[in-house]
Amino acid sequence: MANHSKHGRPFTLSLPNRSQCVKIVATVAAVGLLATGGIVSHNFYASSTQAEPTARVTAYSATDAEASRGNAREALGGDTSYVTVKINGKSRVVPGTNFTNVKSVLEAGNITLEPEDTVSPSLTTKVDEKTVITVNRAGASVEVADSSIAFNVVKKETSSLPKGQEKVETEGEEGVMESTNLVTRSGDTVVSSNMISSYVKKAPVDKVVLVGTGSTSTSSSSSSSSSSSIASVGTTVPAGDMQQWAHDYLISNGYTEADFTATVYIISHESGWNVSATNPSSGAYGLPQALPGSKMVSAGSDWATNYQTQLKWFWGYCASRYGSIQGAYSYWLAHKCY
Repeated sequence: MANHSKHGRPFTLSLPNRSQCVKIVATVAAVGLLATGGIVSHNFYASSTQAEPTARVTAYSATDAEASRGNAREALGGDTSYVTVKINGKSRVVPGTNFTNVKSVLEAGNITLEPEDTVSPSLTTKVDEKTVITVNRAGASVEVADSSIAFNVVKKETSSLPKGQEKVETEGEEGVMESTNLVTRSGDTVVSSNMISSYVKKAPVDKVVLVGTGSTSTSSSSSSSSSSSIASVGTTVPAGDMQQWAHDYLISNGYTEADFTATVYIISHESGWNVSATNPSSGAYGLPQALPGSKMVSAGSDWATNYQTQLKWFWGYCASRYGSIQGAYSYWLAHKCY
């Protein structure tokens, strides 16, 4: 994956309650478009059949809590411009090429307007990097919520235990997905709640179970065997329908259990298996956190919503960039990104 130094989502706002987001510069994954001749809304995102302007990147956004939002990654390109957009008082930066007017910036950022929204300056106003576009939506407020990310059970063989005996080496721990939503209320009733961004605030910790392959459990072999088990990728038990599909697809197409384990680890850390996950400061999108998300159209026009399409693109990327899924996994372990 290429390198970039910025990490957010369509209609992304800064997150004031996280120190890592103090200097948010948001790009946005393409999950919609402004309708020609008018402005439409579908959870703030329009049809994904039209991709956002293509930036010269092949990059992902590591959303693991241990990874810096400013990981050294491939730049978006020297001809990229950055225009600030303030949405309900929250700033984000939209990157793009060949900006002509306010409308072109909103299109590049996949910022879809509602009829009651106000925009300043007007949509036809020419822009440069000094321009600040202000979008206000009446009756809406930004709310942040956390949700859990399930952990997986990974089984690793070790000769330090008698054959068939199992021992828990590491207890599993759920991760945390932080989502920012633009909520519109009528009194105490929520009229609409639209996700602005969602990222892995804390990655899940796998439950590691050692499975014995030896005839004895001697202390003399324990140390070396334990070391070997830690180095092993192990076999991951699928959790949920998406992972089960990914497992079956890989195995039926000549991949290995290790490839599935590597897939689960990377996706769990990048997006928490949230198809619409969007990094709050880069706009990297989807299960693999593609930046921009629209590049996944090469795997299918339904890239914005179909986890199968996103995973197929992810596997193809791993093969082209790192030679294999496990190659991408090894790189991730070393750099906390890929």
